[in-house]
Amino acid sequence: MADVSLKEAALIVGVVAACYWNSLFCGFVFDDVSAILDNKDLHPSTPLKNLFQNDFWGTPMSEVTGVVGRAELLSSIFFLAAFLSYTKSKGPDNTIVWTPIAVTVFLVAVATLCKEQGITVVGICCVYEVFIAQGYTLPALLDTAVQILRGKGSIPFSMLQTLLKLIVLMFSTLLLVVVRVQIIQSQLPVFTRFDNPAAVSPSPARQLTFNYLLPVNAWLLLNPSELCCDWTMGTIPLVESLLDVRNVATLTFFCFLGSLMVFSLRYPGDSSKTVLMALCLIVLPFIPASNLFFPVGFVVAERVLYVPSMGFCILVAHGWKKLSTKSVLRKISWVCLAAVLFTHALKTLHRNWDWESEYTLFMSALKVNKNNAKLWNNVGHALENEKNFERALQFFIQATQVQPDDIGAHMNVGRTYKNLNKTKEAEESYMIAKSLMPQIIPGKKYAARVAPNHLNVYINLANLIRANESRLEEADQLYRQAISMRPDFKQAYISRGELLLKMNKPLKAKEAYLRALELDRTNADLWYNLAIVYIELKDPTEALKNFNRALELNPTHKLALFNSALLMQESGDARLRPEAKQRLLHYVKEEPQDSNGYFNLGMLAMDDKKDMEAEAWMKKAIRLQPNFRSALFNLALLYSQTGKELMALPVLEDLLRYYPDHTKGLILKGDILMNQKKDIVGAKMCFEKILELDPNNVQGKHNLCVVYFEERDLIKAEKCLVETLALAPHEEYIQRHLNIVRSKIASLSAMEQSSLPSDGNAATEVKKSSFQNLKEAKSEKTTTQSTADNKSERSKNKKPTEKSSVDKETPKKSTKEIKDIEKKRVAALKRLEEIERILNGE
Repeated sequence: MADVSLKEAALIVGVVAACYWNSLFCGFVFDDVSAILDNKDLHPSTPLKNLFQNDFWGTPMSEVTGVVGRAELLSSIFFLAAFLSYTKSKGPDNTIVWTPIAVTVFLVAVATLCKEQGITVVGICCVYEVFIAQGYTLPALLDTAVQILRGKGSIPFSMLQTLLKLIVLMFSTLLLVVVRVQIIQSQLPVFTRFDNPAAVSPSPARQLTFNYLLPVNAWLLLNPSELCCDWTMGTIPLVESLLDVRNVATLTFFCFLGSLMVFSLRYPGDSSKTVLMALCLIVLPFIPASNLFFPVGFVVAERVLYVPSMGFCILVAHGWKKLSTKSVLRKISWVCLAAVLFTHALKTLHRNWDWESEYTLFMSALKVNKNNAKLWNNVGHALENEKNFERALQFFIQATQVQPDDIGAHMNVGRTYKNLNKTKEAEESYMIAKSLMPQIIPGKKYAARVAPNHLNVYINLANLIRANESRLEEADQLYRQAISMRPDFKQAYISRGELLLKMNKPLKAKEAYLRALELDRTNADLWYNLAIVYIELKDPTEALKNFNRALELNPTHKLALFNSALLMQESGDARLRPEAKQRLLHYVKEEPQDSNGYFNLGMLAMDDKKDMEAEAWMKKAIRLQPNFRSALFNLALLYSQTGKELMALPVLEDLLRYYPDHTKGLILKGDILMNQKKDIVGAKMCFEKILELDPNNVQGKHNLCVVYFEERDLIKAEKCLVETLALAPHEEYIQRHLNIVRSKIASLSAMEQSSLPSDGNAATEVKKSSFQNLKEAKSEKTTTQSTADNKSERSKNKKPTEKSSVDKETPKKSTKEIKDIEKKRVAALKRLEEIERILNGE
């Protein structure tokens, strides 16, 4: 190996940095999203052993695993390290040095873990050992073999040593292959005709196309002017006939490659050895991607040319060196070298900007190839991520036109129509996609014939039609159909569980989630969904256990944090309140812009009688959401209960500006206006507004009766109370107040019949006393009802009800009141489902 000076190394590093500096400004695109951003193996909580059990994408190697495994760059590093280590295995007098061989075997294993083609370095080591280290040529080997077969000679000792080294290398290679097969459980990768059309084509189209792909890859090495991030589907049309002109390129390629191989194997000398090693680096690492032994999931992939490009560079450099030694061509060779470096550097800089975002990447690919439906789909996905659904739809529709039988393209069209609220068109597109799916054949496994993501057409279609209450059974049938095609389809069980909950079948939903947990017990979402099922089954203890399991797997699971905290509050166990508060604090840390978290912290503080803390949380919720109905009302109620009634008025004004029909807000405002501001007119307007909205509102009607009494209109007050009593005949306080009014009327009638002045003074005192009695009773009832309203408002926001102080004069609860309390308790059981819909923006 030639020594590289510090200046040469610095020059190389400088050129590379200059070519790739602008790539630092690009984001994660294409496979980066799945391999990095969404890869669970990169989470700190993931055990290290998972790196050896899962593939490059974080998917278990025992599932639908592709040939592409680990990063090409990492594999190449260990690939070269293994080869360089092997070059040290020849000692003095052609002895064997075993340490470098052992290191080579280890590095080969590591390179293979990074990417499967790393194992091909063993073949390069074998070629190096025979033709470079030992200096054999093909004619010499053939001559020796003929002599041995004729019995005219024996195997030389040096050749025996070479055979021993090669046997060790080959045995280690075989062992690595066996381990690899065991890891993937003897399952070859599963690809569809969309990934690699030639792989499922009949002869001779299959063989002709695969052979034509070799000169295509060679041309990409020679002239990388048109690069494309995805060469699947219809990028390269099939070569279906021997008369196809592209076969000329295939023939030319094999002729050129054959001449180089003959030159490198037949003749001795440094030049032939250089060409031989260059050819080995080009050919051997490419074999796993050549479709020679098994089909791969792509037509052409520039990434698999990374290691072969090393051999290609050696070949080009060797040819340039040969030309530059000739005086006639020396200047021309240097000019050509400078031109190549300059143009390739510019191309690299320009290409880097193509990787700035997914949109720029796929648009650049469409400039190269417009026959690949996947590229049209990917541009649509990029626009979809930017919420530009109208433009995304245009690209998805174009994908269906380029490839009419592309199931994924029709699914994308359907999903985009759904995002545009065009449900009819969405359903039509999903139905087209569904019609392209293989027909069900009893006893057949579909994993080998149907791409797993295509099964999502059943999920998407079912999710669409389940919005119609009359089509729930139809949606369930679609979920079951997906499960029948792939029994380990986890998402189908999850979606069906959600539907069964909607259909009020919690026991069947529980079965669906338990089945999904058999497939994946590390999924926090599944444990969370199971907790929701137990809430429906009225088993809060088991629900809380499942919430806790979800949080053990994912301590930042937002919905589990939020709903488990509410469940703890509902339990009525004061010992759980500190933990509930901690979970809500954790939730608002994860979701600092969600006003619901701060509101429920405020309600928790109200439960704990921490008025100042409750006020602070409520204000924060209102700052984030100025029209937060429940936060506005409960803040006003908090002020009224803590003797700050006048501070409650502006809050109630805000509430009623957003919600003019907020009955409880009108009642509380009227109560404050009457008792604190002595604004009878304003209070009367509030209570009259309530009766406009609900003529049978008992509390509003009763309070209006009190206003009539305040206005000294006893006859009207009596009539009003009689009407109110008819609405609520079991309410004792209404009857009591009616008796007071009638007593007052009788007293005044008696006083009118008497002419004594002293009786008039006495009547005035009685009037004052009776009025005061009624006013206190009214205030007393208003306060009691306001507390009840607080309970109702909190129930709407998924909070546990608060115990209220009851009027001491009120008798034991009636049967109606007990039934009302039971209804509130049943309604509270559904609060977590409603909160989930709030957080999901539904």
